[in-house]
Amino acid sequence: MGDVLPRSYARPAGMLPPNNEFGIREITPGLACSGPGGAYELVERMEYLYVRVVKARGLKWSGEFDPFAELRLGGYSCITRHVEKTASPEWDDVFAFSRERIHAPFLDVLVRGRGFAKDDYVGSTRLDLGILPEAPASVQPDSSPAPQWYPVFDKKGEFRGEVMMAVWFGTQKDSYFDSAVHADAAFPVDDKLAAHIKHIRYDVPRLCYVRVKVTEVRDIVFADKARVGEVFVRSRILGQVHRTRTSMDHRWKDEENGHLFVAAAPFKDYLNMSVVGVKNGKEEVIGHVNVLLDSFERRCDARPISPRWFSLMQPEGAAKIDKYSAKISVVLCLECGYKVLSEPVHYLSDVRPAAREQERERKCIGLVELGIREAILTATRTRDGRGSCDAYCVAKYGVKWYRTRTVTDSISPRFHQQYHWEVHDHCTVLTVAVFHNSQIGDKGGLVAGDPVKDVLLGKVRIRLSTLETGRTYAYAYPLMSLHGGGVKKMGELRLAVRFSSTSTLGLFQTYAQPHLPPMHYHRPLTVVQQEMLRREAVTIIAHRLGRMDPPLRRECVEHLCESHALRWSMRRSKAHFFRLAEALEPLSAASAWFYHVCRWTNPVTTVAVHVIFTMLVCYPSLVLPTFFLYKFMLGMRNYLRRPKHPWHVDMRVSHADTAHPDELDEEFDEFPTARPPEVVRMRYDKLRSLNARIQEIVGDIATHAERARCVMTWRDPRATGLYLLGCLCLAVITFSVPFQAVALLTGFYLMRHPILRQRLPDVVANFFRRLPCKVDCLL
Repeated sequence: MGDVLPRSYARPAGMLPPNNEFGIREITPGLACSGPGGAYELVERMEYLYVRVVKARGLKWSGEFDPFAELRLGGYSCITRHVEKTASPEWDDVFAFSRERIHAPFLDVLVRGRGFAKDDYVGSTRLDLGILPEAPASVQPDSSPAPQWYPVFDKKGEFRGEVMMAVWFGTQKDSYFDSAVHADAAFPVDDKLAAHIKHIRYDVPRLCYVRVKVTEVRDIVFADKARVGEVFVRSRILGQVHRTRTSMDHRWKDEENGHLFVAAAPFKDYLNMSVVGVKNGKEEVIGHVNVLLDSFERRCDARPISPRWFSLMQPEGAAKIDKYSAKISVVLCLECGYKVLSEPVHYLSDVRPAAREQERERKCIGLVELGIREAILTATRTRDGRGSCDAYCVAKYGVKWYRTRTVTDSISPRFHQQYHWEVHDHCTVLTVAVFHNSQIGDKGGLVAGDPVKDVLLGKVRIRLSTLETGRTYAYAYPLMSLHGGGVKKMGELRLAVRFSSTSTLGLFQTYAQPHLPPMHYHRPLTVVQQEMLRREAVTIIAHRLGRMDPPLRRECVEHLCESHALRWSMRRSKAHFFRLAEALEPLSAASAWFYHVCRWTNPVTTVAVHVIFTMLVCYPSLVLPTFFLYKFMLGMRNYLRRPKHPWHVDMRVSHADTAHPDELDEEFDEFPTARPPEVVRMRYDKLRSLNARIQEIVGDIATHAERARCVMTWRDPRATGLYLLGCLCLAVITFSVPFQAVALLTGFYLMRHPILRQRLPDVVANFFRRLPCKVDCLL
């Protein structure tokens, strides 16, 4: 399709047109940072000026003060943390300045105190950057240079103490890169902000399903001293709530599977079960009990779990009952044999179950390496009268998520960070998303305290099974953003990815293994259960990652886990329909080809088909070998035309560029809807007309299926009699005539010349259309 952009959207400056139908283009590998270290061989070399401020001694100032060090390099200014009331502070903070942004020849270091005036300082020193040695070209440095003491002088040139520092040029392979505060990613707003720009790894908590099955309640007493009445049991784990049906005999033997919850290790939460009585339409809590999740039995297979009895406690504020002995019998277990699905099945990045023992059974079969290089983005905000963007990337695969630093005030951010993951199943998906950090700036969330959401600029999904082993894929992927106003190209992200296999045998064995753990097939979950539990899993992951420092915001987790994949979308419905039509296109093409063969459109082809058909009928042992040989030759022909580029977002397949604005507005509408009644009525009428067409198609299919069944039910005695007489005649003919003759006659009849045909339907079609169906029973 050439370009994935509608004509109304312009390509950002510096972005080249794509060279394939997916809008991606191949870029030069440029593995400039490869070497014996081997840590950054998928990204380009980036040089930094590292400044490590260790401590100071002998600082002289009139009175007590809280010293800190300030670094000034051109337009950049960074400060260390302050130490209260001491003349010998220890900081040990490291700062990194991108060398391509350094335009000043000197680095000024000032020792100041908290609360000082803007121009006041204890002492300062100036370092000449021209005398520093260059960064190593290919070898990773063994260690940073030893720090040394530098004297500091006040404005009058008097000695005011010494500062211990180390200053050197290095690359992103340096050991201090991850712990350094990057000057081009920090705003001097507060000390907390510096923690939000470091590249960090997030470990997703180990999730597990919790099964709760209530079987019986005994010896309960209502508030009016009665022991008979309707009750139900409400179970709660954090924000997840389930309840049983209302029972008069206080037993629930018919609820075979109970209820499922989602919990996260180390399972220190409690299950709260409350027995609630119902009388005269009013509910009253009769008793409750709290059970620690860590005390539950763990199950990795389909073996039965014995129920446990728990004594109920009276609710607070209720009238005391002498000899209160209410009990509840419940089956409790941690279902460790399942894989808790926090993402759609098509986008799974990890298929290992929650049980540690079964995790080890899926051995590592390879390694995937990802290099996040740079991006070219459109402006998302205006700063000082020009377009700007504060971008960061999040890479998700398995239980390890990585976040790059935030490169502020740049529409061409350079990350050049490399990550790697162990692969236990290569039929999984690696996801990389680019976000605009809305927490930075004068109106950012960290400054104003408002719940400002980070903006998704685009996502890239890479299915590992489509990558060739050992090949490095270096491409620029377009970043597409879909919202209520339409689709927009937000820029492009340049990535390098490589999949390496450590076990070729294990790689091929995965194709014979179930995609999910065995428990998903022994005790399968319903679709409704899966989606409900997936929403709870996403909530738990977002809560846990939001408590880390720096936190990964909830909207980022929801975008990466595709939490809104199930909401109604007319655009997605069209996309799925045309996907199905395209997948069935070979059958349609074969049917059209056979139609032309039967109509003798090309007599040479028809005669050749007759000859081949006769040979296969006379020698039936050649049917299967011919079929499989044809598939082999077809596959070898397709190998020469195999795809050279990885899959990516396709606007034609997604139907995003042709979607009506009202369809997009409906897709992004929350639930329940917040649109005016007239808009909802219009959409409802449109949905009714669409469902009427679907209803007609389903009715036609049901009619044909019922006619096929009614031919044997004697609903139409004459038709059934004719059918049975025809079956008897065919039985005699096929018994007395060789099978090859029957097959040849049938094939020649279907492919007979148009001279021997008539325009009217044949006898079989006429007979089938006259059979009765249950459409007569409809109102």
